[in-house]
Amino acid sequence: MMESALTARDRVGVQDFVLLENHTSEAAFIENLRKRFKENLIYTYIGSVLVSVNPYKDLEIYTKNHMERYRGVNFYEVSPHLYAVSDNSYRSMRTERKDQCILISGESGAGKTEASKKILQYYAVTCPASEHVQTIKDRLLQSNPVLEAFGNAKTLRNDNSSRFGKYMDIQFDFKGAPVGGHIINYLLEKSRVVHQNHGERNFHIFYQLIEGGEEDLLRRLGLERNPQQYQYLVKGNCPKVSSINDRSDWKVVRKALTVIGFSEDEVEELLNIIASVLHLGNVQYGGEDSGNACITSDTQIKYLARLLGVNGTVLTEALTHKKIIAKGEELMSPLNLEQASSARDALSKAVYGRTFTWLVNKINASLAYTDDSYKNWSVIGLLDIYGFEVFQNNSFEQFCINYCNEKLQQLFIELTLKSEQEEYEAEGITWEPVQYFNNKIICDLVEEKFKGIISILDEECLRPGDASDITFLEKLEDTVGGHPHFVTHKLADGKTRKVMGRDEFRLLHYAGEVNYNVNGFLDKNNDLLFRNLKEVMCMSENKILNQCFDREELTDKKRPDTAATQFKASLAKLMEILMSKEPSYIRCIKPNDSKQAGRFDEVLIRHQVKYLGLMENLRVRRAGFAYRRRYEVFLQRYKSLCPDTWPNWRGKLADGVATLVKHLGYKPEEYKLGRSKIFIRFPKTLFATEDALETRKHSLGESPQHVLLSLPTIGIQAWWRGILARRRAQRRRQAADTIRRFIKGFIYRHQERCPENEYFLDYVRYSFLMKLRRNLPKNVLDKSWPTPPAALTEASEHLRKMCMQNMVWTYCKRISPEWKHQMEQKMIASEIFKDKKDNYPQSVPKLFVSTRLNGEEINPKVLQALGTEKMKYAVPVTKYDRKGYKARPRQLLLTANCAIIVEEAKLKQRIDYKALKGVSVSSLSDGLFVLHVPSDDNKQKGDVVLQSDHVIETLTKVAICADKINNININQGSITFTVGQGKEGIIDFTPGSELLVAKAKNGHLSVTAPRLNSR
Repeated sequence: MMESALTARDRVGVQDFVLLENHTSEAAFIENLRKRFKENLIYTYIGSVLVSVNPYKDLEIYTKNHMERYRGVNFYEVSPHLYAVSDNSYRSMRTERKDQCILISGESGAGKTEASKKILQYYAVTCPASEHVQTIKDRLLQSNPVLEAFGNAKTLRNDNSSRFGKYMDIQFDFKGAPVGGHIINYLLEKSRVVHQNHGERNFHIFYQLIEGGEEDLLRRLGLERNPQQYQYLVKGNCPKVSSINDRSDWKVVRKALTVIGFSEDEVEELLNIIASVLHLGNVQYGGEDSGNACITSDTQIKYLARLLGVNGTVLTEALTHKKIIAKGEELMSPLNLEQASSARDALSKAVYGRTFTWLVNKINASLAYTDDSYKNWSVIGLLDIYGFEVFQNNSFEQFCINYCNEKLQQLFIELTLKSEQEEYEAEGITWEPVQYFNNKIICDLVEEKFKGIISILDEECLRPGDASDITFLEKLEDTVGGHPHFVTHKLADGKTRKVMGRDEFRLLHYAGEVNYNVNGFLDKNNDLLFRNLKEVMCMSENKILNQCFDREELTDKKRPDTAATQFKASLAKLMEILMSKEPSYIRCIKPNDSKQAGRFDEVLIRHQVKYLGLMENLRVRRAGFAYRRRYEVFLQRYKSLCPDTWPNWRGKLADGVATLVKHLGYKPEEYKLGRSKIFIRFPKTLFATEDALETRKHSLGESPQHVLLSLPTIGIQAWWRGILARRRAQRRRQAADTIRRFIKGFIYRHQERCPENEYFLDYVRYSFLMKLRRNLPKNVLDKSWPTPPAALTEASEHLRKMCMQNMVWTYCKRISPEWKHQMEQKMIASEIFKDKKDNYPQSVPKLFVSTRLNGEEINPKVLQALGTEKMKYAVPVTKYDRKGYKARPRQLLLTANCAIIVEEAKLKQRIDYKALKGVSVSSLSDGLFVLHVPSDDNKQKGDVVLQSDHVIETLTKVAICADKINNININQGSITFTVGQGKEGIIDFTPGSELLVAKAKNGHLSVTAPRLNSR
């Protein structure tokens, strides 16, 4: 209980800052923090507000036992803790049926993210559960590593700094079980994608992918296992961090994506986007004589085209040109080097930023509560958002973050005063108005329509002419120059000018002064992407990007809202959400910048106490009464101090408390009695009462009254202790017998079943069967099976076969005829190409189609010529002439009896399957193949050299239709084919970086193809 800790206050401080004697002294506040920090007491209250100091070490205060200790217990009955705030919010939601929210704030490295994770874990462990609820709990918990991977980064202050704000709603049903959730994200720091300060890193996911990704995955993505190879990862010069294991974090993230419900295709497309951002950073520009930019690295464009699912030529043009619409006409204007680099970086930021938003929406879809029969769920919100930021150089991001904190401080003071006033009114005590700094004047300076800084910034971004960051600063000086909380170098006095740059303005926030550098304000606020880059992204075959870049953007004539306006609007919605809920507060503090356990940096902590507004909060809380308790609690604790109330008070509680405080000599100005609580104004009054109780405890044991009372008590205690001792002795005997039987059974375990080993063998068998029940294979591809004990080897094998047969039978029963046909084709493709051809693995996840040409793409004359022959498959191919190897577009049609090569309306060549000697194809990733026909057949002109973009599918169809599964020859190095009239031609295959098909100087057809897999 909080009061019981007051006796040790000189050593460990007070658990509630409200009880500080000198509550207006910042030094006394920090000294109390120091005392508690040195004793590993990291939590302290300011009334109902929790102040948390990051210990930078593991403390054994988050176990399941601790959770149970705080579960269902009154807020002040146990020592301050994160779990006390969590449980208090949960119980208030359940009993009062009012939505709650917990606001967690503090600067980077103070422990906000850890605090929110601990709160989620508390609800996951202590709330009621069912199978559906457990799934939601798992997804809520697993959303953390995913959002941390994509939204957190290593900064100078914190190795796992959240670079976005997060508000999460946890939805509870009428039983109090979590059944759903929803996340809103704020202001992702997209600029980090393209630039990091020295000693900082990009977002975690890039390093996790490079360090933890499998070799095949990296090869498919075109990535190397070295972060130093990527321009977007080298600027901070900090590829590795001792406290971060990227490889193990990668495994956690991959597992979390599966738990949340991401399909394999979605994960693949998500990773394609992450890899494409790295490739975008490596796009290199060169300058032409005209000064226009051109791309010098074709390799990156090829990777980007494949990963993003866009046309490489169109992408290249979009990265080097800007589309201008003048008088209804579209013109392409070339970009210089600086403009092209900016366009590339803007695309990287847009792709990553929109993908992050898609990721949050996907998580929300998996957390959504889908039971339409019950919609009146209750909610606990968690707000984990950046604290006040003051750096050496403060830019647009800090301006937005600090504006957010001004709004939260305004809300905080309003709600704190409101709750204080409501409590006083409920207890019938006169409310005394509290003087406090109302920061509405600063909020208005930033957000006021037409005259606020955001409006001026938007106006400067939108106006025609040569608008720049400096003209924006000049406009600010003209419009808000007379505001008492705004200063620039031009408007400042001589002393202030010495510490301000000419390109800076200063805001006097509630927490102190901050200088903002205007360089980059306009670009970051505009956050624009050239129209032709948007067009390219809208054409992407990547399904995620298709959702991120809406085609309606291209037709929408309205200019999109600026970044600041969007943030202002989202902040207004957040304020509405928070105002509609009952708030609880957690203020996080970091004790030092070096992340050392046990080190308490007073200067740094004073800075945070100021920026978190803790002294202001304490002053508001102490403006009235420092201590308040319900009558029953106060009387129960202190009744022994008054003869009239000890040992029991029989009358009304209020009268008992009045009698007690009168006996203790409380002065009228020191306390007030409400309807159900006593209010004590000064901490020293409470301290004196607590010290008197400590003295009284020693004399209680010696009083005659105590002796008389204790005689029957001792008799009852002795009887009950005897019962407990006998129960313990019986349990020990049973435990000893069990252990003895186990030891004997273990000794005789290899002998035939006998009385000595039957208990042990039965237990071993039971344990194996229970383990097997929990770990049965999930599907036919899962070959895992627990190792059986020797006595169950044969039974285990029978069970394994039965389980597999059952799963196969169940799977086959569910399979559709279409899917069965698909699987049969895939099996044949595997038999022919697995471990033999490079591009086979890429074909595995792609479904084979019935035809690659629809009826409209085949000339009617061809269909007429086929007559009654039913076409089984058709695909566009490229045919290479036997002489000169000139490429010509053709169509390959497969019927039941023959393969037909078509040129527009002509049937150029018909190859009966009986005459088809075989098919040759290379082991590389190219799409060339040769259909071999008899050289003595006058109807044939020689072997046919074709190329298909779907070579695995095409040759599988040929093998099935012609029944030539064993006649597909996969060659390494070269293929020899008959040109006609006894002459032979040769195709040479060599591995390279890109696909090239051309006639070589030696007269052979030369094919260069990239290696995708090492066999």
